[in-house]
Parts: sequence; structure tokens; C-alpha cells
Amino acid sequence: MIPTHQQDRDGTAVLLAALAFAAQKHRDQRRKDPEASPYINHPIDVANILYFTGNVRDPAVLAAAVLHDTVEDTDTTHEELVAHFGTRIADVVSEVTDDKSLPSKVRKQHQIDHAPHISTAAKLVKLADKISNLSDVHTSPPASWSETRQIAYYHWAQKVVAGLRGTNAALEQAFDDICTTFFATRPHAREDRHAG
Repeated sequence: MIPTHQQDRDGTAVLLAALAFAAQKHRDQRRKDPEASPYINHPIDVANILYFTGNVRDPAVLAAAVLHDTVEDTDTTHEELVAHFGTRIADVVSEVTDDKSLPSKVRKQHQIDHAPHISTAAKLVKLADKISNLSDVHTSPPASWSETRQIAYYHWAQKVVAGLRGTNAALEQAFDDICTTFFATRPHAREDRHAG
């Protein structure tokens, strides 16, 4: 646990603690790609995208990126994140957490509907998360996903990101570039121009 007084003063300590926490929580999880890569690779990638593509330097946002799937996909609670990392980081994680008790279709629509209304920090994390996920779907999609499902995922992500625009130009450009690349290799699948 990081003492509250350190959270604002030592961003490196917060980020390292978040990495250790997320690695422990996701330790037995694997991604759905054919190689079954360690799940922790994904939250680390989201933080890397924020830092290196989006030029995001706020340690709380980077820590929230590393932790963004802990409540949704592990036994972590919001209260646990508050105790370890403080309210700001825990609240950002909550904003980007899906309610797994809802059907998938409802969760997906909820992301579209609520994207414009979440905090700037949460929008940054969600943008980087979508970039990471789209990159994975393009280069190493889940083994069980058909091309039709991959295309549908891209179209849905475009609708979510439409509500995040105006947050970070570099991240938005990276998202658009991935979409362009994906659809260029699939001329039969029209890009959803109305989403952006």
C-alpha cells in the first residue's frame, strides 16, 4: 500500500505499485489471442500508448490505465483501489469498468452512450484501451473470432471513440490510423464514417 501523502509527490512509486498490483491480480489470466499471451501485457500496453503516443504524463492517469481492468476482470473492488491508490485513481477505473452482470449488448451500448460524459482522465484511458484492443484484433485476433466479428468490433469501437473526441489529438489520430489500416485490408468492410 502507498501512503496517501506519497501519491501526489512520487508518481513513479504510484505507477510501480499499480504495475505490481495489476500483475498480481491478472497473474492467472491470458488474452484470447492464439498465443494466449499474459493478460498483464494489455494494461501495460495501454499505459505505454498513453505515455508514448498521447504524451500523457499524469501518474494518476497512467496508474489508472494499468489498473483499468482489475475491477472488471478480477476480484478487485473499488474500495480496495481506494485503499491502495486513493479516490482519484479508483474513480477513473470505475468510469471505464463495465458491469459484467449486464448482457454484452447492453454493456456495449452503455459504453457508446456514456463515453461523452466521463472525465477527461477516463477518456484518455478509454482511448488508449481501444487503440490497444484494435491493434490486437488486427494483428492477432482472438482465435474464435470470425472476420465478421472483428469488423463489427471495429465499427463498435468507432462509435465509442466518437464520444471521446476532443480529448487528445495524438491518440485520436492513432485510433484513426489503426482503423484505416484495418479497413484497407478488408475492402468489402466499409469504414463507419458516421462514427467519427
